[in-house]
Amino acid sequence: MYAKVKSSVFIDALHLELTAPVGQCLRAVLKDDLGVVHSTLEKDMVADHEQFTWSGLNDLPYGKYTLELSQGENEPDSYRVKMQLVKRV
Repeated sequence: MYAKVKSSVFIDALHLELTAPVGQCLRAVLKDDLGVVHSTLEKDMVADHEQFTWSGLNDLPYGKYTLELSQGENEPDSYRVKMQLVKRV
């Protein structure tokens, strides 16, 4: 899986670009700097290369976050993509 976030700073939505096999289930978890899960998203890949927007993040507190992307819950940590993000005003 290849993942790219359009910007590491967000306000109310994340814009993602993903490359993964068709039919795979993408799982995204947004955690704060203390490791508390604030939002999750699951999406089935319908194309090898997709762009989509994860909206509805306006109510999250401002601060630092870690976005963890995986292709299922039971995947080892070595297969997870982690990115540092910042929620701002």
